[in-house]
Amino acid sequence: MAEFLTDSAIFLPVLLRGLYTTILLTLCALVVSVLLGLVWATMARSRFIGLRAAAAAIINVVRGIPIIVQLFCVYFVLPEIGINLYPFAAGVIGLGLAYSVYQAENFRAGFEAVDPALLEAAQSLGMDDRLVMRRVVLPLGIRIALPPFGNTAVMLLKDSSIASTITIAELTRAGQLLAISTFKNGTVYVLIALLYLAASLPLAAAVRLLERRMASR
Repeated sequence: MAEFLTDSAIFLPVLLRGLYTTILLTLCALVVSVLLGLVWATMARSRFIGLRAAAAAIINVVRGIPIIVQLFCVYFVLPEIGINLYPFAAGVIGLGLAYSVYQAENFRAGFEAVDPALLEAAQSLGMDDRLVMRRVVLPLGIRIALPPFGNTAVMLLKDSSIASTITIAELTRAGQLLAISTFKNGTVYVLIALLYLAASLPLAAAVRLLERRMASR
């Protein structure tokens, strides 16, 4: 135990820098996933069959490809057509795109759970489809979608470790380098697990707090 505590004091500064990168990567990718997810979910509800078909195709294709392959495509394939990205930017885009389809399904479920009577009431007041979407469907649908959104956010935090494969110095990558150089595998990976847990619990708590605040309105 004493050895574990001593090693932890040495390793934590390096791992905390990696944790900072992990949290920043997660938050940036979460924003991208939410914005794209809203676009896909809105397209899926469109009255135009072409937009609905495009949304379904995007969701099925992205969901059917492993996240690590998507990251490799963004980081290694795009430069072949002249689009060069820094590893962090590639990680944000790759993770954001991968998780946008899960966010889209969360939002779609929320939108479809809105009481049709509310939509009819809004239309009877003279609101067009866009105004109904902005004033009724979006606020209520997002409120309903918050619980699965919280799960998705925690999953994104954990899956950010995949970004280590494209040389992003996030928590897992920092731990791997420490373990290789010190041979203290047990200590390093226990600390990594504890730091991921320490980051995921406040994230889940923040989503629950947001749920309560929106429910009280």
